[in-house]
Amino acid sequence: MSASFHDPAEVERMVEALLFAAAGPLSLEDLQRRLPEGADAVAALQAVRDRYAGRGVELETVADRFRLRTAPDLAWLMTEEREEPRRLSKAALETLAIIAYHQPVTRADIEQVRGVSLNKGTLDLLLEMGFVRLRGRRRSPGRPVTYGTTDLFLEQFSLATLADLPGAAEMKAAGLLDMGVPAGFEVPDPSRAEDPVDLLSLDEGDDDAPEFAQDFVGEE
Repeated sequence: MSASFHDPAEVERMVEALLFAAAGPLSLEDLQRRLPEGADAVAALQAVRDRYAGRGVELETVADRFRLRTAPDLAWLMTEEREEPRRLSKAALETLAIIAYHQPVTRADIEQVRGVSLNKGTLDLLLEMGFVRLRGRRRSPGRPVTYGTTDLFLEQFSLATLADLPGAAEMKAAGLLDMGVPAGFEVPDPSRAEDPVDLLSLDEGDDDAPEFAQDFVGEE
């Protein structure tokens, strides 16, 4: 193996090439697996970040993965070249916000916060778009399915982690908490929304679940 592979400048070039060619964000493990043995991917990432700081392209961290992206202040230059993103309805945005801040959350939980029944199509759309995933079943009667957000959700909204979600005041300013929430409603800490130990796996709950999942009972 050539010694040049351990030259920090050469490793930086390799990481830059990998990020440029990747179809999506790469994790540190992805980069390390592709680099020669002994190459320092962490130092190379920092070098790439420093070199691109303030330029037209910069290094961004999304859900513990890395990608090169256009500087936010220059996004307007690409407006005419990009497809119009699929827009979410107000109900879908409200549902997504509730899931993000309360996960793992059931359909009944979502309806309780919103104060209105939830159309099945809303959850189907969020699942189809990849913003929401099934987390598991609660150990409660009916074994209701719970929902949580995905890495694609973080990527779409340019969040490094769930801890970077805006607070209650920012959510209200954006209109995402203008939904008649119950008095005393507080935004929880979504960074603690790891898979709880009291959740059953989706398969694990099938034997004890009723014929129709609780999430869809009484739906119009």
